[in-house]
Amino acid sequence: MATAVLPRRSAGRRVRIESPGPRRVAGSRPAGPDIHYIKQIDNSRLVRVADPYERRQFLLWLLVGVMLFAVGLAYTWQRFELVRYGYSIEELKAQRDRLVELNRQLRLEEASLRSPERIDALARNQLGLAPPAPGQVVKLDEPGTLPEGVVVVAWKRQEAGGSRQ
Repeated sequence: MATAVLPRRSAGRRVRIESPGPRRVAGSRPAGPDIHYIKQIDNSRLVRVADPYERRQFLLWLLVGVMLFAVGLAYTWQRFELVRYGYSIEELKAQRDRLVELNRQLRLEEASLRSPERIDALARNQLGLAPPAPGQVVKLDEPGTLPEGVVVVAWKRQEAGGSRQ
């Protein structure tokens, strides 16, 4: 069936004229042109009523979206923290290696400063000290071997936690 739409500018409506198609069976509408008027409908003043089912579906999909976003955000945050902790661990390892090397150098320096030869050279050259003369050194290993006139002061401890004498 062929259809033609003719504009009518005067009434603001368009007219559609359908030409007769093949012959119709008896008892149906008579053959001839069908004329239909197309009316322009203004729906700008209509207000849509909210459907509770559609609202529930919208909220459900919104919740699913928020949950997926939260999971993605948590995963991203966890990966970021993993990378940040990796960098901080590497930095701490480098700092530990520097401190171990510094400790090794300080132990070597301490050993060289405690060297008896170095101490003897400093005592003789800078302080003007000389080795002790015979009889200046008294060993206190054996009692009664002290020369006369040497006073030895010692602390005597009491067994019962008393005071010192």
